[in-house]
Amino acid sequence: MSWVNKHKLPAIETIKYNGQPCLDLEDLWQALHSSFNTAQFCQIDESMLNELDLHSLLLWILFFEEEFTSAIVKCNNTSVPGPDRLSWKHLKCIIKNKICLNNIITIANTCFEIGYWPNHFENSMTIVIPKPNKTSYDSLKSFRPIVLLNILGKLIEKVIGNRPQFYIISNNFIHQS
Repeated sequence: MSWVNKHKLPAIETIKYNGQPCLDLEDLWQALHSSFNTAQFCQIDESMLNELDLHSLLLWILFFEEEFTSAIVKCNNTSVPGPDRLSWKHLKCIIKNKICLNNIITIANTCFEIGYWPNHFENSMTIVIPKPNKTSYDSLKSFRPIVLLNILGKLIEKVIGNRPQFYIISNNFIHQS
C-alpha cells in the first residue's frame, strides 16, 4: 500500500493454528478471526453496575469548538487512513473552516441527543502485520492486528473520552499515584 514504508519481509512460512497448517484462505481467516476476536462474544455481568455508589448525576453539556480543536491537535498527521481514506492531516484542514467544524459538532451533538451512533463510524478495516524480529512466523502470535476506523468517528470518540477523564481528574476521583 502506498502509505506503508518499504520493509524487508520476513521469510514466508505456513501459519499453523491448533497444530494444523492454514493451507487456504478460509482456514487462515478462521485462524485470524478466532485468535484476534477472542473476547467478541464474552458475556458481561452488568449487574455490578447496580452496586456502584452513584454520585449526583451530571447533565450532558453540548460539545463546543475548543473540545474538537484541542483533541485533534494531538493526533499524528502520519497515521494510516481508515476505510474513509481520510487522515488526521485532512481532518485538521477541514476543521479550520468554521462552517465545517460547526457541522461536525452538530453531528456529534445530534448523535448524543438521539442516542444513535452511525454505522459509518463503526466501519473498520483490519490489517494484520508481522511483529518485528521474530525467529519464526508460523504462529499467529508472530502477528498483530491493526484496526483502522473512519476518522470522523475517531475524533468524536476522542472528544467524548476527554469529558469523563477531565471530570475524574478535576474531582480527584482517582489517587494521583
